[in-house]
Amino acid sequence: MTAKQSLPKITIVTACLNHGEYLEDAILSVMHQGYPNFEHIVVDGVSKDKTLEVLKRYPHVRWISEPDKGQSDALNKGFRMATGELVGWLNADEYYLPDAFSAVVKAATEDPGADVLYGDYIFVDKDGKLQKANTAHKFDFRILLYYGCFVCTVSTFFRRKIFEQNVLLDEDYRVDMDFEYFVRLAASGRTFKYIDRLLGAFRWLGTNSCLQLEKRRKERNRVQKTWSALKAPESVYDTLAKIYRAKRVAMKMVSGSYLKEWKVLRQAPKKTLWFRTSEEFQTCRQLILDLPLQPMDSGSRA
Repeated sequence: MTAKQSLPKITIVTACLNHGEYLEDAILSVMHQGYPNFEHIVVDGVSKDKTLEVLKRYPHVRWISEPDKGQSDALNKGFRMATGELVGWLNADEYYLPDAFSAVVKAATEDPGADVLYGDYIFVDKDGKLQKANTAHKFDFRILLYYGCFVCTVSTFFRRKIFEQNVLLDEDYRVDMDFEYFVRLAASGRTFKYIDRLLGAFRWLGTNSCLQLEKRRKERNRVQKTWSALKAPESVYDTLAKIYRAKRVAMKMVSGSYLKEWKVLRQAPKKTLWFRTSEEFQTCRQLILDLPLQPMDSGSRA
């Protein structure tokens, strides 16, 4: 049995619309994981920029380009196409950090009952310069429901069986589809496992859908009214958000998460496009593994 056959297959699904400027970074971060058994699916909504030009440079990527009803629809198409045992949701303007796949597979193997696996991530700017880290903690449903979505898609992987059971994104949600999905999964009994490790990079751009605050608030409140036993007015949920924010702060203090975030912040504003240069690879190596800097094999990265 080859190494590829012995390792679980990972599928990465990327929805894209006019993000050709960043898409190549997403593709390279998957390619250079050093993980032999993967597929990358890109679902494009008929982009008008250089997206197709980028896709045609990478024949290993499975892609379609056709009109869709929005990001959730595009992602659902990709989730249905997935053939891997584990499925990652990588937006076109994001990228994975080194050895993320190995860390996820290790966690999934150690806990075969976990349906959703999630870790920590960093914020970067449009050029990949480090801004800060955002660490998570052991899963808590009420923190998720009342405080907000502390689970980030760039550092989250799902068992494919979830999609095979036709449990997909709700296409009525345009901004907070990830929050709604995570709450619905947890409320239905799916188990979440926290991986204490930086897995991905989230680009903080002015166009991020999560920055559409009014739409986000309305969709979040809709989720809370659907899944909370309280069925309370918005003011009550606002109060609960403060209470569960305090609980999240306490959990992060006890677990040492703030110390980890501080260590990462000390490296800002170094660049983190590790799949492009040796220096950036070494920066990410320090962030993730807290190891001494070592030379990168020039033949192993683009």
